[in-house]
Amino acid sequence: MQIITDIVGYAAATVGTILMLPQVYKSYRTRRVDDISMVMVIVYIVNCTLWEIYGWMLDSMPIILCNLIALVIAFVQLYLKIWLGSKKKL
Repeated sequence: MQIITDIVGYAAATVGTILMLPQVYKSYRTRRVDDISMVMVIVYIVNCTLWEIYGWMLDSMPIILCNLIALVIAFVQLYLKIWLGSKKKL
């Protein structure tokens, strides 16, 4: 039973980590971010930050690593939202 629990946990961590990647890729490729909610990006960053803190409190390296990677991806999306969004206004 522990193997099944570990598999589900690692699968959830992997999916949660790469959740924002398709959006980041699409934003970069199309150079369009007007249809992306800034609130969603901020909530995702807050979520990852809370999980990161939780991982440190538990001293759980899988949680720490997954959410650190997810935070980097989320900040790339935030950068694209701000950078590409400001270019549209020019």
